[in-house]
Amino acid sequence: MMAPVTAPSNAPQVTTPTGFSALGVPDSIDAGLAAAGFAGPFAIQTEAIPIALAGEDVCGRARTGSGKTLAFGIPMMSRISLPAAPGKPHGLILVPTRELALQVSEVLGPIGKNCGVRVLAVYGGADRGKQVEVIEQGVEIIVATPLRLIDLMKSAECDLSAIQVVAIDEADRMADEGFMPQVEWIMRHVTAPHQTMLFSATLDGQVANLVRRYMKSPKEISIDSPTDTVGTMRHLFLAVHHMDKDRVINSIATAAGQTVVFCDTKRVCDKVAESLQSLGAKASALHGDMPQNARERALGKFEKNELKILVATDVAARGIDIDDVAAVIHYVPPLDVKTYLHRSGRTARAGRDGWAVTLAEYNQHTTCRIIQRGLRLEPQAPIEVFSNDARLRDLFSFIAE
Repeated sequence: MMAPVTAPSNAPQVTTPTGFSALGVPDSIDAGLAAAGFAGPFAIQTEAIPIALAGEDVCGRARTGSGKTLAFGIPMMSRISLPAAPGKPHGLILVPTRELALQVSEVLGPIGKNCGVRVLAVYGGADRGKQVEVIEQGVEIIVATPLRLIDLMKSAECDLSAIQVVAIDEADRMADEGFMPQVEWIMRHVTAPHQTMLFSATLDGQVANLVRRYMKSPKEISIDSPTDTVGTMRHLFLAVHHMDKDRVINSIATAAGQTVVFCDTKRVCDKVAESLQSLGAKASALHGDMPQNARERALGKFEKNELKILVATDVAARGIDIDDVAAVIHYVPPLDVKTYLHRSGRTARAGRDGWAVTLAEYNQHTTCRIIQRGLRLEPQAPIEVFSNDARLRDLFSFIAE
Protein backbone atom coordinates (compact mmCIF):
# COMPACT_ATOMS: atom_id res chain seq x y z
CA MET A 1 0.00 0.00 0.00
CA MET A 2 2.76 2.41 -0.96
CA ALA A 3 0.93 4.32 -3.66
CA PRO A 4 -2.38 6.15 -3.72
CA VAL A 5 -5.18 3.60 -3.55
CA THR A 6 -7.22 2.78 -6.63
CA ALA A 7 -10.99 2.63 -6.69
CA PRO A 8 -12.46 -0.87 -6.31
CA SER A 9 -13.72 -2.30 -9.57
CA ASN A 10 -16.85 -3.68 -7.90
CA ALA A 11 -17.97 -0.34 -6.42
CA PRO A 12 -21.68 0.33 -7.09
CA GLN A 13 -22.44 2.91 -9.74
CA VAL A 14 -23.47 6.20 -8.13
CA THR A 15 -24.31 9.41 -9.99
CA THR A 16 -23.79 13.01 -8.93
CA PRO A 17 -24.99 14.88 -7.06
CA THR A 18 -24.79 12.36 -4.22
CA GLY A 19 -26.51 12.78 -0.87
CA PHE A 20 -23.32 14.42 0.39
CA SER A 21 -23.78 17.38 -1.93
CA ALA A 22 -26.57 18.80 0.24
CA LEU A 23 -24.11 19.00 3.14
CA GLY A 24 -21.99 21.52 1.23
CA VAL A 25 -19.38 19.09 -0.10
CA PRO A 26 -17.52 20.59 -3.11
CA ASP A 27 -18.42 19.21 -6.53
CA SER A 28 -14.96 17.67 -7.07
CA ILE A 29 -15.15 15.73 -3.80
CA ASP A 30 -18.76 14.75 -4.51
CA ALA A 31 -17.63 13.34 -7.86
CA GLY A 32 -14.92 11.38 -6.06
CA LEU A 33 -17.50 10.00 -3.62
CA ALA A 34 -19.74 8.93 -6.48
CA ALA A 35 -16.85 7.27 -8.32
CA ALA A 36 -15.97 5.35 -5.13
CA GLY A 37 -19.57 4.19 -4.69
CA PHE A 38 -20.72 6.40 -1.80
CA ALA A 39 -24.32 7.50 -2.35
CA GLY A 40 -25.32 9.24 0.88
CA PRO A 41 -24.22 10.09 4.42
CA PHE A 42 -24.67 8.24 7.72
CA ALA A 43 -25.89 10.14 10.79
CA ILE A 44 -22.43 11.02 12.12
CA GLN A 45 -21.45 12.35 8.69
CA THR A 46 -24.59 14.45 8.40
CA GLU A 47 -23.84 16.03 11.78
CA ALA A 48 -20.07 16.49 11.48
CA ILE A 49 -19.39 17.38 7.84
CA PRO A 50 -21.16 20.80 7.66
CA ILE A 51 -19.47 21.93 10.89
CA ALA A 52 -16.05 20.72 9.77
CA LEU A 53 -16.45 22.27 6.31
CA ALA A 54 -16.94 25.62 8.06
CA GLY A 55 -13.48 25.23 9.57
CA GLU A 56 -14.58 24.51 13.14
CA ASP A 57 -12.72 22.00 15.30
CA VAL A 58 -14.88 18.90 15.76
CA CYS A 59 -14.92 16.50 18.69
CA GLY A 60 -17.01 13.43 17.87
CA ARG A 61 -18.11 10.55 20.04
CA ALA A 62 -18.77 7.63 17.75
CA ARG A 63 -18.04 3.96 17.88
CA THR A 64 -16.35 1.93 15.17
CA GLY A 65 -18.70 1.24 12.27
CA SER A 66 -20.60 4.53 12.56
CA GLY A 67 -19.05 6.00 9.40
CA LYS A 68 -16.64 8.37 11.10
CA THR A 69 -13.88 7.87 8.49
CA LEU A 70 -15.85 9.91 5.96
CA ALA A 71 -16.97 12.29 8.72
CA PHE A 72 -13.38 13.56 9.02
CA GLY A 73 -12.05 12.45 5.63
CA ILE A 74 -14.47 14.43 3.46
CA PRO A 75 -13.89 17.79 5.23
CA MET A 76 -10.13 17.18 5.19
CA MET A 77 -10.14 16.52 1.43
CA SER A 78 -12.39 19.54 0.89
CA ARG A 79 -10.37 22.04 2.93
CA ILE A 80 -6.70 21.26 2.19
CA SER A 81 -5.03 23.06 -0.69
CA LEU A 82 -3.69 21.18 -3.73
CA PRO A 83 -1.12 20.04 -4.58
CA ALA A 84 1.19 19.36 -1.63
CA ALA A 85 4.90 20.02 -1.98
CA PRO A 86 7.29 17.05 -1.82
CA GLY A 87 7.72 15.85 1.77
CA LYS A 88 5.12 18.27 3.14
CA PRO A 89 1.61 16.77 3.38
CA HIS A 90 -1.36 19.04 4.03
CA GLY A 91 -3.59 16.58 5.88
CA LEU A 92 -2.68 14.25 8.78
CA ILE A 93 -4.80 11.41 10.15
CA LEU A 94 -3.45 9.72 13.28
CA VAL A 95 -4.63 6.17 14.04
CA PRO A 96 -3.59 3.65 16.72
CA THR A 97 -2.82 0.63 14.51
CA ARG A 98 -1.32 -0.23 11.14
CA GLU A 99 -4.47 -2.14 10.17
CA LEU A 100 -6.58 0.94 10.79
CA ALA A 101 -4.08 3.06 8.83
CA LEU A 102 -4.53 0.75 5.87
CA GLN A 103 -8.29 0.65 6.15
CA VAL A 104 -8.72 4.42 6.44
CA SER A 105 -6.49 4.90 3.40
CA GLU A 106 -8.50 2.28 1.52
CA VAL A 107 -11.69 4.25 2.19
CA LEU A 108 -10.27 7.67 1.31
CA GLY A 109 -7.86 6.63 -1.45
CA PRO A 110 -10.46 5.81 -4.12
CA ILE A 111 -12.24 9.12 -3.43
CA GLY A 112 -8.98 11.05 -3.64
CA LYS A 113 -7.96 9.32 -6.86
CA ASN A 114 -10.89 10.96 -8.60
CA CYS A 115 -10.35 14.47 -7.21
CA GLY A 116 -6.58 14.86 -7.17
CA VAL A 117 -5.96 14.05 -3.50
CA ARG A 118 -3.17 11.52 -2.92
CA VAL A 119 -3.51 9.41 0.24
CA LEU A 120 -0.75 7.32 1.81
CA ALA A 121 -0.78 4.92 4.76
CA VAL A 122 2.36 5.30 6.89
CA TYR A 123 2.91 2.55 9.46
CA GLY A 124 5.51 0.24 10.94
CA GLY A 125 6.04 -3.29 9.67
CA ALA A 126 5.99 -2.18 6.02
CA ASP A 127 8.77 -1.05 3.69
CA ARG A 128 9.99 2.23 5.16
CA GLY A 129 11.97 3.17 2.05
CA LYS A 130 8.90 2.93 -0.18
CA GLN A 131 6.89 5.08 2.21
CA VAL A 132 9.63 7.73 2.19
CA GLU A 133 9.82 7.58 -1.61
CA VAL A 134 6.09 8.29 -1.99
CA ILE A 135 6.21 11.12 0.59
CA GLU A 136 9.11 12.69 -1.31
CA GLN A 137 7.07 12.54 -4.53
CA GLY A 138 4.31 14.45 -2.74
CA VAL A 139 1.11 13.30 -1.04
CA GLU A 140 -1.72 15.47 0.23
CA ILE A 141 -2.85 13.24 3.12
CA ILE A 142 -0.96 10.75 5.24
CA VAL A 143 -2.73 8.24 7.50
CA ALA A 144 -0.14 7.38 10.13
CA THR A 145 0.55 5.43 13.28
CA PRO A 146 2.39 7.57 15.85
CA LEU A 147 5.68 5.68 16.12
CA ARG A 148 6.40 5.41 12.38
CA LEU A 149 5.46 9.04 11.85
CA ILE A 150 7.77 10.22 14.63
CA ASP A 151 10.57 8.13 13.12
CA LEU A 152 10.10 9.87 9.75
CA MET A 153 9.85 13.29 11.35
CA LYS A 154 13.05 12.86 13.35
CA SER A 155 14.92 11.80 10.22
CA ALA A 156 13.55 14.87 8.37
CA GLU A 157 11.75 12.64 5.84
CA CYS A 158 8.29 13.98 6.68
CA ASP A 159 7.71 17.65 7.49
CA LEU A 160 4.46 18.65 9.23
CA SER A 161 4.99 22.41 8.88
CA ALA A 162 2.43 22.63 6.06
CA ILE A 163 -0.33 20.62 7.77
CA GLN A 164 -3.69 22.36 7.43
CA VAL A 165 -6.07 19.74 8.89
CA VAL A 166 -5.46 17.07 11.55
CA ALA A 167 -7.78 14.16 12.42
CA ILE A 168 -7.20 11.88 15.40
CA ASP A 169 -9.16 8.64 15.08
CA GLU A 170 -9.96 6.23 17.93
CA ALA A 171 -8.35 8.57 20.46
CA ASP A 172 -9.53 6.42 23.35
CA ARG A 173 -7.60 3.45 21.97
CA MET A 174 -4.53 5.68 21.62
CA ALA A 175 -4.84 6.36 25.34
CA ASP A 176 -5.45 2.70 26.20
CA GLU A 177 -2.29 1.66 24.35
CA GLY A 178 -0.14 4.38 25.92
CA PHE A 179 0.31 6.45 22.75
CA MET A 180 -0.84 9.80 24.18
CA PRO A 181 2.70 11.14 24.81
CA GLN A 182 3.57 10.40 21.16
CA VAL A 183 0.33 11.97 19.91
CA GLU A 184 1.03 15.12 21.93
CA TRP A 185 4.62 15.23 20.64
CA ILE A 186 3.31 15.10 17.07
CA MET A 187 0.68 17.77 17.75
CA ARG A 188 3.35 20.12 19.13
CA HIS A 189 5.13 19.85 15.77
CA VAL A 190 2.04 20.87 13.78
CA THR A 191 3.01 24.53 13.86
CA ALA A 192 0.97 26.18 11.10
CA PRO A 193 -2.63 27.31 11.69
CA HIS A 194 -4.77 24.19 11.34
CA GLN A 195 -8.12 22.59 12.01
CA THR A 196 -8.34 19.57 14.33
CA MET A 197 -10.95 16.82 14.37
CA LEU A 198 -11.00 14.09 17.00
CA PHE A 199 -13.16 10.97 17.12
CA SER A 200 -13.38 8.60 20.04
CA ALA A 201 -15.76 6.11 21.66
CA THR A 202 -15.33 8.06 24.92
CA LEU A 203 -14.36 11.67 25.61
CA ASP A 204 -13.06 11.47 29.16
CA GLY A 205 -9.69 11.06 30.92
CA GLN A 206 -6.63 11.49 28.71
CA VAL A 207 -8.82 12.14 25.66
CA ALA A 208 -10.41 15.11 27.44
CA ASN A 209 -6.93 16.44 28.25
CA LEU A 210 -5.94 16.16 24.58
CA VAL A 211 -9.07 18.08 23.56
CA ARG A 212 -8.34 20.86 26.07
CA ARG A 213 -4.72 21.28 25.01
CA TYR A 214 -4.86 20.98 21.23
CA MET A 215 -8.35 21.93 20.07
CA LYS A 216 -9.93 25.38 19.70
CA SER A 217 -13.49 25.59 21.07
CA PRO A 218 -14.46 22.28 19.44
CA LYS A 219 -18.05 21.56 18.49
CA GLU A 220 -19.08 18.28 20.08
CA ILE A 221 -20.93 15.74 17.96
CA SER A 222 -22.40 12.73 19.74
CA ILE A 223 -24.43 10.31 17.64
CA ASP A 224 -23.87 7.26 19.81
CA SER A 225 -24.23 7.12 23.56
CA PRO A 226 -21.25 5.43 25.25
CA THR A 227 -23.20 2.14 25.46
CA ASP A 228 -25.08 2.51 22.18
CA THR A 229 -24.13 -1.02 21.12
CA VAL A 230 -26.53 -2.42 23.72
CA GLY A 231 -29.49 -1.29 21.66
CA THR A 232 -28.18 -2.48 18.30
CA MET A 233 -27.01 -6.00 19.00
CA ARG A 234 -28.19 -9.10 20.81
CA HIS A 235 -26.26 -10.38 23.80
CA LEU A 236 -25.99 -14.05 24.62
CA PHE A 237 -24.18 -15.66 27.56
CA LEU A 238 -23.51 -19.39 27.22
CA ALA A 239 -22.22 -21.84 29.83
CA VAL A 240 -19.78 -24.21 28.16
CA HIS A 241 -17.34 -26.95 29.09
CA HIS A 242 -13.68 -26.11 28.51
CA MET A 243 -13.09 -29.16 26.28
CA ASP A 244 -16.16 -28.36 24.14
CA LYS A 245 -15.60 -24.63 23.72
CA ASP A 246 -13.97 -24.67 20.27
CA ARG A 247 -16.69 -26.96 18.89
CA VAL A 248 -19.33 -24.55 20.20
CA ILE A 249 -17.57 -21.70 18.36
CA ASN A 250 -17.48 -23.73 15.16
CA SER A 251 -21.19 -24.54 15.45
CA ILE A 252 -22.10 -20.87 15.94
CA ALA A 253 -19.92 -19.63 13.08
CA THR A 254 -21.11 -22.34 10.68
CA ALA A 255 -24.67 -21.05 10.97
CA ALA A 256 -24.26 -17.36 11.83
CA GLY A 257 -21.61 -16.36 9.27
CA GLN A 258 -18.42 -14.36 9.65
CA THR A 259 -17.29 -14.46 13.25
CA VAL A 260 -14.58 -12.76 15.30
CA VAL A 261 -13.38 -14.61 18.41
CA PHE A 262 -11.57 -12.55 21.06
CA CYS A 263 -8.85 -14.14 23.18
CA ASP A 264 -6.76 -12.49 25.87
CA THR A 265 -3.33 -13.71 24.69
CA LYS A 266 -1.54 -14.43 21.42
CA ARG A 267 -0.80 -17.96 22.56
CA VAL A 268 -4.48 -18.72 23.14
CA CYS A 269 -5.30 -17.16 19.73
CA ASP A 270 -2.95 -19.59 17.98
CA LYS A 271 -4.24 -22.55 19.97
CA VAL A 272 -7.91 -21.78 19.27
CA ALA A 273 -7.29 -21.06 15.57
CA GLU A 274 -5.42 -24.37 15.15
CA SER A 275 -8.19 -26.23 16.97
CA LEU A 276 -10.85 -24.68 14.73
CA GLN A 277 -8.84 -25.54 11.62
CA SER A 278 -8.64 -29.17 12.80
CA LEU A 279 -12.45 -29.13 13.01
CA GLY A 280 -12.58 -28.08 9.35
CA ALA A 281 -13.31 -24.40 9.93
CA LYS A 282 -11.81 -21.70 7.73
CA ALA A 283 -10.11 -19.89 10.59
CA SER A 284 -7.01 -17.79 11.19
CA ALA A 285 -5.32 -16.16 14.15
CA LEU A 286 -4.73 -12.39 14.11
CA HIS A 287 -2.23 -10.95 16.59
CA GLY A 288 0.84 -8.77 16.90
CA ASP A 289 3.42 -11.56 16.70
CA MET A 290 2.33 -12.42 13.15
CA PRO A 291 4.28 -10.77 10.30
CA GLN A 292 2.51 -7.71 8.95
CA ASN A 293 1.92 -9.28 5.54
CA ALA A 294 0.34 -12.34 7.20
CA ARG A 295 -2.02 -10.10 9.19
CA GLU A 296 -2.98 -8.16 6.08
CA ARG A 297 -3.53 -11.40 4.20
CA ALA A 298 -5.80 -12.77 6.94
CA LEU A 299 -7.81 -9.54 7.07
CA GLY A 300 -8.11 -9.51 3.27
CA LYS A 301 -9.40 -13.09 3.17
CA PHE A 302 -11.87 -12.35 5.95
CA GLU A 303 -13.15 -9.29 4.11
CA LYS A 304 -13.66 -11.39 0.95
CA ASN A 305 -15.45 -14.06 3.00
CA GLU A 306 -12.73 -16.59 2.22
CA LEU A 307 -12.20 -16.94 5.98
CA LYS A 308 -15.15 -17.62 8.26
CA ILE A 309 -13.48 -17.03 11.63
CA LEU A 310 -10.80 -14.63 12.88
CA VAL A 311 -9.34 -15.40 16.31
CA ALA A 312 -7.89 -12.12 17.51
CA THR A 313 -6.36 -10.16 20.35
CA ASP A 314 -7.74 -6.72 21.22
CA VAL A 315 -4.90 -4.78 19.59
CA ALA A 316 -4.93 -6.72 16.30
CA ALA A 317 -8.72 -6.69 16.03
CA ARG A 318 -8.89 -2.89 15.94
CA GLY A 319 -7.97 -3.23 12.28
CA ILE A 320 -11.17 -5.15 11.55
CA ASP A 321 -13.34 -2.54 9.84
CA ILE A 322 -15.84 -4.83 8.12
CA ASP A 323 -19.60 -4.34 8.21
CA ASP A 324 -20.63 -7.98 7.71
CA VAL A 325 -19.38 -9.52 10.96
CA ALA A 326 -22.36 -11.59 12.14
CA ALA A 327 -21.06 -12.52 15.58
CA VAL A 328 -18.42 -11.58 18.10
CA ILE A 329 -17.52 -14.36 20.52
CA HIS A 330 -15.75 -13.61 23.80
CA TYR A 331 -13.64 -16.71 24.47
CA VAL A 332 -13.75 -15.83 28.16
CA PRO A 333 -15.89 -13.11 29.77
CA PRO A 334 -14.04 -9.76 29.62
CA LEU A 335 -13.12 -8.32 33.01
CA ASP A 336 -14.78 -4.95 32.39
CA VAL A 337 -17.67 -3.50 30.42
CA LYS A 338 -15.46 -1.13 28.38
CA THR A 339 -13.49 -4.07 26.93
CA TYR A 340 -16.74 -5.93 26.26
CA LEU A 341 -18.13 -2.96 24.32
CA HIS A 342 -14.96 -2.37 22.32
CA ARG A 343 -14.85 -6.02 21.29
CA SER A 344 -18.57 -6.34 20.63
CA GLY A 345 -18.48 -3.20 18.49
CA ARG A 346 -17.07 -5.32 15.64
CA THR A 347 -20.60 -6.56 14.94
CA ALA A 348 -24.00 -4.84 14.53
CA ARG A 349 -22.43 -2.16 12.36
CA ALA A 350 -23.78 0.14 9.66
CA GLY A 351 -27.36 -0.66 10.67
CA ARG A 352 -26.94 -4.45 10.57
CA ASP A 353 -27.96 -6.87 13.31
CA GLY A 354 -25.29 -8.78 15.18
CA TRP A 355 -24.61 -11.09 18.09
CA ALA A 356 -22.24 -10.68 21.03
CA VAL A 357 -21.75 -14.14 22.51
CA THR A 358 -19.86 -14.70 25.76
CA LEU A 359 -18.60 -18.20 26.62
CA ALA A 360 -18.38 -18.86 30.35
CA GLU A 361 -16.94 -21.85 32.16
CA TYR A 362 -18.33 -22.90 35.54
CA ASN A 363 -16.15 -20.45 37.52
CA GLN A 364 -16.81 -17.41 35.29
CA HIS A 365 -20.56 -16.86 35.79
CA THR A 366 -20.05 -14.03 38.28
CA THR A 367 -18.09 -12.05 35.67
CA CYS A 368 -21.03 -12.43 33.29
CA ARG A 369 -23.39 -10.97 35.90
CA ILE A 370 -21.04 -8.00 36.37
CA ILE A 371 -21.07 -7.35 32.60
CA GLN A 372 -24.85 -7.68 32.43
CA ARG A 373 -25.23 -5.23 35.30
CA GLY A 374 -22.86 -2.74 33.60
CA LEU A 375 -24.86 -2.98 30.37
CA ARG A 376 -28.16 -2.64 32.25
CA LEU A 377 -29.28 -5.99 30.87
CA GLU A 378 -31.67 -8.18 32.81
CA PRO A 379 -29.48 -10.51 34.94
CA GLN A 380 -29.55 -14.02 33.57
CA ALA A 381 -27.43 -17.07 34.31
CA PRO A 382 -25.44 -18.31 31.29
CA ILE A 383 -27.40 -20.91 29.33
CA GLU A 384 -25.76 -24.34 29.39
CA VAL A 385 -25.00 -25.72 25.94
CA PHE A 386 -22.98 -28.43 24.24
CA SER A 387 -21.64 -28.22 20.71
CA ASN A 388 -24.36 -30.54 19.35
CA ASP A 389 -27.14 -28.27 20.66
CA ALA A 390 -29.47 -27.48 17.74
CA ARG A 391 -30.03 -23.95 19.09
CA LEU A 392 -26.48 -23.00 18.12
CA ARG A 393 -27.55 -23.21 14.48
CA ASP A 394 -30.16 -20.52 15.11
CA LEU A 395 -29.21 -18.13 17.90
CA PHE A 396 -32.67 -16.55 17.85
CA SER A 397 -33.99 -19.80 19.33
CA PHE A 398 -32.32 -18.84 22.62
CA ILE A 399 -34.39 -15.64 22.73
CA ALA A 400 -37.61 -17.48 21.88
CA GLU A 401 -37.33 -19.63 25.01
